[in-house]
Order: sequence, then structure tokens, then C-alpha cells
Amino acid sequence: MSPHTPERSSDPALLRRVALSSLLGTVIEYYDFLLYGTMAALVFGELFFPESDPAVGTIAAFGTLAAGYVARPLGGAVFGHFGDRLGRKSMLVLTMALMGVASFLIGVLPTYGTIGVAAPVLLVLFRVVQGVAIGGEWAGATLMVVEHADPRRRGLWSGVMQMGSPIGFLLSTVAVTLASLLPRASFLAWGWRVPFLFSAVLLGIGLYVRVSISESPLFRQAAESRDAGSAPGVPLAQVLRRPRNLVLACAVGIGPFALTALISTFMLTYATAIGYATSEVMTGLLFTSVTGLVSIPLFSALSDRVGRRGVVLGGAAGVVLLAFPVYALVDARSPALLILGMVIGQVVQSAMYAPLGPLLSEMFGTRVRYTGASLGYQLAALIGGGFTPMFAGSLLSRSDDIRSTPLVVLAVVCGLVTALAVWRTAETRGRDLSDEDLSAPTERPRTRPASRGAQA
Repeated sequence: MSPHTPERSSDPALLRRVALSSLLGTVIEYYDFLLYGTMAALVFGELFFPESDPAVGTIAAFGTLAAGYVARPLGGAVFGHFGDRLGRKSMLVLTMALMGVASFLIGVLPTYGTIGVAAPVLLVLFRVVQGVAIGGEWAGATLMVVEHADPRRRGLWSGVMQMGSPIGFLLSTVAVTLASLLPRASFLAWGWRVPFLFSAVLLGIGLYVRVSISESPLFRQAAESRDAGSAPGVPLAQVLRRPRNLVLACAVGIGPFALTALISTFMLTYATAIGYATSEVMTGLLFTSVTGLVSIPLFSALSDRVGRRGVVLGGAAGVVLLAFPVYALVDARSPALLILGMVIGQVVQSAMYAPLGPLLSEMFGTRVRYTGASLGYQLAALIGGGFTPMFAGSLLSRSDDIRSTPLVVLAVVCGLVTALAVWRTAETRGRDLSDEDLSAPTERPRTRPASRGAQA
């Protein structure tokens, strides 16, 4: 085996533990993501911004959602730096602990009626802590899986980790649905807190699994190389010195994040505004979660066969072509057609989202991979996921006649951004992850035959 080709995990049980640890971290991330977004649409405006006009209060609540997204690139830079210098595992334990504690504190936070203006201030503070923690979670979890796995199955194994997205959505949707069955007064008084408190259970399980995994073999090799005398450098400075990959990574991710916001967190606001019952929209979210649970691993595995670019490009094209039909189904004011539209939206979102793990990991060298992949992903989350609900809410609040046209245009624009970015991104499938060259390959890389001992 070449000294430049580190051995991947030859222990299938270890790889499964690594995948489970990353899966649980992603579950917690997306559980908190949809839970906060759903509560922002349902109750946060009333509980934390009660003196505002209802529409303004909802926008303000989504503004606190955006505050968490603003913090995510900061978390990506900080945890990326130390993850590239000290190791993936230690940062992942810290990010998971911070996420769980922040969610629990939101669950016990007094409202505006109890402590006044301190309530929304603390809500924003805890959301920022969540954002910083989440900023370091995704890339670290992805790299642990990708850097342990057989190069020919990176998509498949990262798909296992990416399944945490629909599982988190499913858990949060079930939690909110059950809590919302309470009488309105009870839901406002204490019922909304229960799903946040449940995150402590997920945190305990996740930490138990995460502390038992081993460090990435590729990181260990890079650390040994530094110990041998190579200059370590500052990961962020190295990424910014050659920013092309960072810009492309961010742009590729805008479409899937924007569509997630439009068909999940903001769909609750829009659909109830045009006459759907909250329970009907929550049922639609359950169906989209199950759809993602099936479609994400399928598209991830497909990217191992046809390449990352083709799968993402197909999803982006689907957004552009299907945005109008999807919202036409939603606007029909039929619960069955609402569910159908949301499911179609989830399928094309999964095609864009599923290959992001291996794609972004393969765009950066080992010594800066945590920083580069994390920043690209989290900047996309900020632009596509953080600002989309606020922008959409602002567009709809400008008129008493609620129409989906602005949402269709928003979805199409974000889909085009992803399509253009992935078109400019070279294929990365099969790239040697021990290659420290940060520049994107200008042609499809030649996949080196994996040694028998390198297979996971």
C-alpha cells in the first residue's frame, strides 16, 4: 500500500459504529432544526413577540431562526479549525453536547409574559449557541464516515449518515403533532416545551455512542505528517487563499437548503394562511419525512455509480421544472394534493441534498477538509435555509391576496443557482482523499484500484 494511501477501516463493526454516531448527530441536528422552525411558525411569535402585529411577530420568530443560521458559519470555522488541527472525534463530542444543552434550555425558557424582553433575547442567544454547535456537526460527522469508508462506497455510507435528516424531521413532526393535540391553552402554557426537553434523551444516546468511536485514519496520517516536520498552517487561511472550491460548495448547497425551508418550515405558515388546518400540514410533513428516509440513501448510493454531479444536477433541474406544479397542487386546497406536492418536493430536494456529503468532502484536502466542507455547507445553510423563510414571509406579507407565485420564483432561482454551481464543479467521485491539492480537478479523476485491505 502506498504511503499516500492510508488504510481505511477494515473492521465492519467499527464502520457501523462510526456511521451510527454520525447518524445520531444528524438526527439531533435536524430534529432541532425543524422543531425550532415549526415552533417559530406556531407559537414563538405569540409567546416571545406578543406586542407585534401577528405577521410581524411571525417574521420576527423566523428572524431568530435566521440568527442560528448566521452563527453556523462561525461554528463551521471554529470547529473546522480545531477539527483539522486536533481531530474530528473530540470536536464532534463537543458539538453534540452544545446542541443538546441549548435545545433543553429553550425548553425551560420563560416567555415574554414572565420575564419580559429578556425572553426573546435569551431565545436568540440559545439559538445562536445551537447554530455554532450545528456549524461544526455536519462536516465532522460526514468526514468521520467518508474517511473510514471504502472509496467506492462513500456515497452509500454517507447516505446512512444523511438519513438523519428525515429521521430528525420525522421525530420532530411526531413530537409537535402529539403536543399540538393538547388544548390550545395547554399547548401555549407548557405543551410546546416537551419536544425541546426530549432532545436531552437524544443527546444521552448520541454521546454514549460517539465516545466509543475511533479517530479518522486519514486525519491520523495527516497528523503524523505534521509531527514529522511539515508546516501546519491555518486551515481557514489555506481555504480562503484558493476560494474557488469554497464558493462552489456553498452555491451547490443553496438549492437543497432553500427547498427544505419552503416545503417544511415555511410550508406550515403558507398552507395554514390559505386555509389548511395545522394537522393537515403536519400530516404532509410526516409523509415528506418518510419519503426522505427512502430517497436520500437511494440517491446517495446512486452517486457512487453515476457520479455526484449528475444526481445533484438532476435534482436541481427537477426544482426548476416542478416548482410551479408543486405549488399548484398545494394551492388546490385539497389535503391529498397538498401531501402529493410536498412529497414531490421532497424527492427533488433529496436528489440535491443526498450527494453533498461525499461531494464536499472530496473537494478539499485532509488538512483543511473539516474547515472547507463545513464552511461551504454552513454558508449554504445560512443563505438557502436561514434567509429563505424570512424573505418568503416578507414577500407574502406585502399583500392581502396570498399567492404562491413569489415562492415559485424563489424556488426556481435557488434551483438555478445550484444547477449552475454543480455544472461548474468537476466530478469528484473516486478522488484520492489523501491528495492535499486544494484545487478542484479539471477533469474526471481516475479512480485508483482499491487494495483488498483498503475495503471497508
